[in-house]
Amino acid sequence: MECFFSHLKTEKLYLVRPKTIDQAFLAIKEYIQFYNKDRFQEKFNSLSPLNTEKRPQLSILFFSLST
Repeated sequence: MECFFSHLKTEKLYLVRPKTIDQAFLAIKEYIQFYNKDRFQEKFNSLSPLNTEKRPQLSILFFSLST
Protein backbone atom coordinates (compact mmCIF):
# COMPACT_ATOMS: atom_id res chain seq x y z
CA MET A 1 0.00 0.00 0.00
CA GLU A 2 2.86 2.37 0.75
CA CYS A 3 4.20 1.83 -2.76
CA PHE A 4 0.85 2.82 -4.26
CA PHE A 5 0.83 6.15 -2.42
CA SER A 6 4.43 6.77 -3.41
CA HIS A 7 3.56 6.13 -7.07
CA LEU A 8 0.44 8.30 -6.79
CA LYS A 9 2.47 11.23 -5.51
CA THR A 10 5.41 10.93 -7.91
CA GLU A 11 3.49 9.94 -11.06
CA LYS A 12 0.46 12.22 -10.65
CA LEU A 13 0.21 14.71 -7.81
CA TYR A 14 3.71 16.18 -8.08
CA LEU A 15 3.21 16.63 -11.83
CA VAL A 16 -0.34 18.00 -11.78
CA ARG A 17 -0.11 20.11 -8.60
CA PRO A 18 -3.86 20.43 -7.93
CA LYS A 19 -4.91 23.79 -6.52
CA THR A 20 -8.28 22.78 -5.06
CA ILE A 21 -9.72 19.75 -3.31
CA ASP A 22 -11.89 19.04 -6.37
CA GLN A 23 -8.84 19.05 -8.64
CA ALA A 24 -7.00 16.74 -6.24
CA PHE A 25 -9.97 14.38 -6.05
CA LEU A 26 -10.19 14.23 -9.85
CA ALA A 27 -6.44 13.66 -10.22
CA ILE A 28 -6.52 10.82 -7.67
CA LYS A 29 -9.56 9.25 -9.33
CA GLU A 30 -7.85 9.39 -12.75
CA TYR A 31 -4.67 7.87 -11.33
CA ILE A 32 -6.52 4.99 -9.64
CA GLN A 33 -8.21 4.16 -12.95
CA PHE A 34 -4.86 4.34 -14.76
CA TYR A 35 -3.13 2.26 -12.05
CA ASN A 36 -5.74 -0.51 -12.19
CA LYS A 37 -6.35 -0.65 -15.94
CA ASP A 38 -3.33 0.56 -17.86
CA ARG A 39 -0.20 0.70 -15.72
CA PHE A 40 2.01 -2.32 -16.30
CA GLN A 41 3.52 -3.77 -13.15
CA GLU A 42 6.59 -5.92 -12.95
CA LYS A 43 5.18 -8.03 -10.11
CA PHE A 44 2.31 -9.06 -12.43
CA ASN A 45 4.62 -10.08 -15.31
CA SER A 46 4.15 -6.71 -17.03
CA LEU A 47 0.35 -6.86 -16.88
CA SER A 48 -1.99 -4.37 -15.30
CA PRO A 49 -3.86 -5.48 -12.16
CA LEU A 50 -7.11 -5.67 -14.15
CA ASN A 51 -5.54 -7.88 -16.83
CA THR A 52 -4.05 -10.08 -14.12
CA GLU A 53 -7.51 -10.68 -12.67
CA LYS A 54 -8.93 -11.54 -16.10
CA ARG A 55 -6.17 -14.05 -16.81
CA PRO A 56 -7.29 -17.61 -16.10
CA GLN A 57 -5.62 -19.21 -13.12
CA LEU A 58 -3.25 -21.98 -14.16
CA SER A 59 -4.38 -24.30 -11.39
CA ILE A 60 -8.03 -23.98 -12.41
CA LEU A 61 -7.16 -24.39 -16.09
CA PHE A 62 -4.94 -27.40 -15.40
CA PHE A 63 -7.55 -29.02 -13.16
CA SER A 64 -10.30 -28.67 -15.76
CA LEU A 65 -8.05 -30.12 -18.46
CA SER A 66 -7.08 -33.11 -16.34
CA THR A 67 -10.66 -34.13 -15.42
